[in-house]
Amino acid sequence: MGTPEFPNLGKHCTVDDCKLIDFLPFTCDRCQQVFCLEHRSYIKHSCPKANDNDLNVVICPLCAKGVHLNPEEDPNITWDRHVNTDCDPSNYDKVTKKKKCPTPGCKEILTFSNTIKCKDCLIDHCLKHRFASDHKCPGPKKKQDIAFPFISLLNRSRNEEPKKPNRAPATSSSSNWATNFLNAASSVKASAEAGMSKLSNELNQKWQVAKDGLGSSSYGGTEEVEVCPQCGAKFSSVTTLIDHVQKVHERKGNQAGVKKVTVDVCPKCSKGFRDPVDLVEHVERDHGGTSRA
Repeated sequence: MGTPEFPNLGKHCTVDDCKLIDFLPFTCDRCQQVFCLEHRSYIKHSCPKANDNDLNVVICPLCAKGVHLNPEEDPNITWDRHVNTDCDPSNYDKVTKKKKCPTPGCKEILTFSNTIKCKDCLIDHCLKHRFASDHKCPGPKKKQDIAFPFISLLNRSRNEEPKKPNRAPATSSSSNWATNFLNAASSVKASAEAGMSKLSNELNQKWQVAKDGLGSSSYGGTEEVEVCPQCGAKFSSVTTLIDHVQKVHERKGNQAGVKKVTVDVCPKCSKGFRDPVDLVEHVERDHGGTSRA
């Protein structure tokens, strides 16, 4: 069997009357025997396990469900187990009864491809009766007013008052309801006015602070005022102080021979210093030794 180069090439057919050497043999998936091309089928080699993996399914006439029959078990035992455990007769109509078009006189069976849902009544119809005029559509349902339910209650109480003028309990109940409603509305209005007045006061205060140019410092939380080193005038910002020095003192110094005053500004907090040494000490103490803006 085979060749010197391929000694395991080819196998004999298992059928006694054949015993043919086949270099491309077939292995049966049931009996696991080797056969040639002619005897590869179950019938040709009379396979004893041909029916082991057969899937036989019987439809139950009571519930329309499929019952799998096991080849290694008696079909009567399988059937009794299904009837006692899984059988549900109410499922028969769901499976066998097909949905039809609800239009009177139409017997069209509704399937996936011919079913159209009406946009107004939200009911499935066939293609022939898909329009509202063809199936006498009642129209969309009226949506109840959910946002303001007390309006309908108020209208109902107003409609009932003239019908029952002689009954005192109804009048008193409607008057009490109206009084409670007015009290609630007045309390809501008062709270809204209080909130608006508080908000307007805060806005006025913020606007006055911004207008005066005085704000809270981002480092100490206290107000800083820049003082002119020559005349003692106070200013809210460094730029205002510099403009003052340039316009007043430098101009007068040029005229009277007074020495000019130089103000160094911190690039981080915009604070002015006359002495550069004070500026360096301020940067190292308050800004961690860096003078980058």
